[in-house]
Amino acid sequence: MDGGSGKGNLRIGIDTGGTFTDIVSIDAAAGTMNVTKVSSTPHNPAVGLVQGIHDVLEQTGDDPADVGVICHGTTVATNALLQGQIEGLGLIVTKGFRHILEIARQAVPDGYGNSYFWVKPDRLVPLHFVQEVGGRLNFKGEELTELDEDSVRAAARALKQQDIRAVGVCLMHSYANNTHEKRVAEIISEEHPDAVVSLSCDVLPEYREYERAVTTLVDAFVKPYMSRYLGNVAEELGPTLREPPFLVMQSSGGVISAEQVVEKPITTALSGPAAGALGAAVVSKLAGFDNVVTLDAGGTSTDICLIEDSEPHITTDASVGPFPVRLPMIDIRTVGTGGGSIAWKTREGNLNVGPISAGAVPGPMCYPEGGDAPTITDANLALGRLPAELIGGGIELNVERARQGIADLAKELGREMSVEELAAGIIEIANWNQANMIRQMTIQRGIDPRDFALLSFGGSGPAQSPAVMDLLNMEACIVPPNPGNLSAFGLLAVDWRSDHILTRVTQQDDIDPAAVAEIYATLEGEARETLIRDGLAAETHRYVREADVRYAGQSMEVRVTAPSGEVDAGAVEALIEAFHAAHERTFGYAYRGEQKVEIVNFCLSGFGTIERPSLPRIDGGGDAEAARKATRPVYFEGGFRDTPVFNRARLPAGTRIEGPAVIEEFGSTTVVFPGQFATVDDHGIIVVRRSTDEIERIR
Repeated sequence: MDGGSGKGNLRIGIDTGGTFTDIVSIDAAAGTMNVTKVSSTPHNPAVGLVQGIHDVLEQTGDDPADVGVICHGTTVATNALLQGQIEGLGLIVTKGFRHILEIARQAVPDGYGNSYFWVKPDRLVPLHFVQEVGGRLNFKGEELTELDEDSVRAAARALKQQDIRAVGVCLMHSYANNTHEKRVAEIISEEHPDAVVSLSCDVLPEYREYERAVTTLVDAFVKPYMSRYLGNVAEELGPTLREPPFLVMQSSGGVISAEQVVEKPITTALSGPAAGALGAAVVSKLAGFDNVVTLDAGGTSTDICLIEDSEPHITTDASVGPFPVRLPMIDIRTVGTGGGSIAWKTREGNLNVGPISAGAVPGPMCYPEGGDAPTITDANLALGRLPAELIGGGIELNVERARQGIADLAKELGREMSVEELAAGIIEIANWNQANMIRQMTIQRGIDPRDFALLSFGGSGPAQSPAVMDLLNMEACIVPPNPGNLSAFGLLAVDWRSDHILTRVTQQDDIDPAAVAEIYATLEGEARETLIRDGLAAETHRYVREADVRYAGQSMEVRVTAPSGEVDAGAVEALIEAFHAAHERTFGYAYRGEQKVEIVNFCLSGFGTIERPSLPRIDGGGDAEAARKATRPVYFEGGFRDTPVFNRARLPAGTRIEGPAVIEEFGSTTVVFPGQFATVDDHGIIVVRRSTDEIERIR
């Protein structure tokens, strides 16, 4: 699985989820795209991955030798953190800092009003697995006390005796000078050669020792899982499919070779959702929308991402579960509302939906081996909005069992209502859960959601997203072709990416353009070396400079883009002005001319650019009625209506469908509600809007 160039024309993207593995293949030369789904294999996800590759090759009639590159989005790192028992993990710190994890930060989730109720989560590493070593650097990286190698050997032996298999090393100010941490790693390899080691100077070379320690520990914990998984993939691929580059999606929105992922696996923590956001950016631009909110609804949850000017927001203030992970990530927020979210009665006797989920097993009540509680999928089925079978007939649905479950819930709630009324209530609560998360990501940041379109994907998203669009008066609802496979498509639409950072706290009056130029040159050299190691020629490289800047006296920074080209006094002034503008845009105010700023971190991202894939065009000029499959009663606004059902694959470009209507395809269903209409463009993208009469009614 080297990083060289593959010989074939096919690019294959694979997104492994909990229930299904989605596969997309694109032949750029022929201008064709093919998609498929296979069941995921939780016991060994590599089996489902390779099965999906062979299935799509069989579908296209291609040979494994025709594959030029394989791009993969994986949840291995996330699942290891969220589901794995955190054990066998140790930490080595500078003497005097043994309680670094216990002290943590003073921040309380949801603000200080939650102080009485919030319980601090369990430590990532128990205190008896934390070892101290002598030696000290100052914040400039100058050695105050040389490393006490005897204490390091004693620490390594103690961890070995305690059967610690993964070790994180986080010494004070190692971001400014890595020599102590590098020597610690050498000593551990001598004393405890079986241990997996992560160094904070490699994982997160910036200040803030708590976040640096946690990120390093998380990286150390997931390393064995990722190494084992990629080893299984290599074994399952076989000799021919091992030849093309095998790339893994990073949370920051770029791919990197599998070999480098093993060295720093924490970068893949939000791999799958990040790919979906990038695929959405490609689709939204094709549809003519630069500003969209993405809504990726799966079986358990919904991921929301804000895209402005065709670029998703990036954050370094993220977490995976309860663990703060301070690495560049696409800013994705999650709400516990998906197709498998369970409707239940609260202690107060009210109806609630999610975040409890039926998951893939047992699944919604209507599934062949479904659970015993009604879900969002059951509600949509009872309302007639879903077909009798999903995934091209792969899952037959039992509508009577779904209706019975909803009827039983109505009795439990003590309400006299029909199955349809309660099902509609379940869907309305789910829609508001998603809408409220969108409001948090827009209105709370001073952004008007009415200026954005909603881009809906994931298997369960398009059945409800046009209604969410109405709740927020958004511009339109966009549904890409094969919405359940958009994350796999997004994997083929991203560049190689390598992120680098250096902490150097510098006051505004002390900024030396020559020193700044030297820092960026060093970071660019590191990025260039990484990309070349992946086999990317220098002419494909592109570099983006950034900096974390704050007002003097602030505790947190804002990341802004730094000017490219020569670094002189004008470039420094442009960087400072970019910070003022970003601070004003984010917080509503700025202190131009009143408060000095300081640069905290210098950041650089190196990109190995690729040719972006595009969706193939579809034929136009046909008759939409030829795509009509049937007419069935569907519940809208208090009653059933005879509603046309269309086969999306047969809808020609230029089609306009008045709501209500149901549009079915392999893997997903789009519902066009009364007062809305849907159009199909040249790429087969559906755009749902409110009709003129409906807009006037709202006004």
